Amino acid sequence: MRWIATILLIFVFIVLVASSLALAHYPALAWLRAFAEAATVGAVADWFAVVALFRHPLGLPLAHTAIIPRNKDRIGRSLGQFVERNFLTPENIVKKLAQARIAERLAAWLSQRANSELAAQRACAAIPALLEALEDEDMWRLLDQALTPQLERLDAARLTGRVVALLSAEGRHQKLLDAALKMIERWVSANREMLIAKFGEVSRYTPQFIDQYIVDRLIAGVADLLQQVAKNPAHELRVRFDAATLRFIDDLQHSERYRAQAEAIKHDLLAHFKEQQSYRTLWRIGREKIVEDLGRDRSIIRAQLADVLLALGGALAKDPTLQRKLDVWIARAVEVLAVRNRHEISLLIEEIVRGWDARDMADKAELEIGRDLQYIRINGMVVGGLVGVVLYALSKLW
Repeated sequence: MRWIATILLIFVFIVLVASSLALAHYPALAWLRAFAEAATVGAVADWFAVVALFRHPLGLPLAHTAIIPRNKDRIGRSLGQFVERNFLTPENIVKKLAQARIAERLAAWLSQRANSELAAQRACAAIPALLEALEDEDMWRLLDQALTPQLERLDAARLTGRVVALLSAEGRHQKLLDAALKMIERWVSANREMLIAKFGEVSRYTPQFIDQYIVDRLIAGVADLLQQVAKNPAHELRVRFDAATLRFIDDLQHSERYRAQAEAIKHDLLAHFKEQQSYRTLWRIGREKIVEDLGRDRSIIRAQLADVLLALGGALAKDPTLQRKLDVWIARAVEVLAVRNRHEISLLIEEIVRGWDARDMADKAELEIGRDLQYIRINGMVVGGLVGVVLYALSKLW
């Protein structure tokens, strides 16, 4: 386009010269000369204006030329502020995300087996590199420097008390008791012969049928008691369990004896991890197994992750209420992050532009909008020529 505009400029200049030379013999060429003269002036003026944006015309350091390279840093700062003030606003972000329906689209996308497998494949592709980056010594140095001091300062008793209080909220500890009761009942029933044998070892002077009778009655009594506790929410053992749980939580929170015992256990565990090498071996073996599995064509980890994503997408696609909640959560999260960090984003844009080479920046900008710039030269030539003809006509009328 630059060559086309330049060739047209040369052409109208040749027309100007030719019409000027032949004007004495052909007076009618005055109209063509007026057009060519004004078109040449318009084309040269617009060429100067276009070139002055990106460099010095003809290499001459004229004032107010090479505007973009000379004002590169100011342009970067203005661009960053423009993005901050006009794009990263809460109104724009919320409006755009509300129109996007991210949760619905994500659910529809993950609901297709090929897409869930693709997502699992891409997620798993990053795991081997991450595990390789966590070299053994680097990993343990990181744990020793960052994690271990935090664990040493941790109040183990108070934390355990909070965890137990959380588990016991809304009667969750009673559900654990129900599971324990069922487990005890199954264990006692499954190990009946062993209990009879152990009872016989302790009671050597009683016949075996008496031992068997006593153990059977004991097992039946225990099973009956466990069933009564399981069926009765207000059973005495449940009340005692509630009281014991509350007392245990209070002791963990306030008892110095419990705190000392928890600290001793914590320090013993930390000392064990520092002294023993078994956990390093477990880490190394686990890492190798994960990398080996992900390297197979039929990776179990990748297949399981794909199944999870497929099920997640299917469940989400069937739940419009959850989709709306997720969209609201995503919009709020992005809004908070963008608004909180939009000034940093503006500074990042400014810093990136400042780091560009001025000449390269001008060349890239000219390349992006170069065709339109050359059309400006061509349009200036045409408009200038037409204005020249009009002015020549007006001069004839006067």
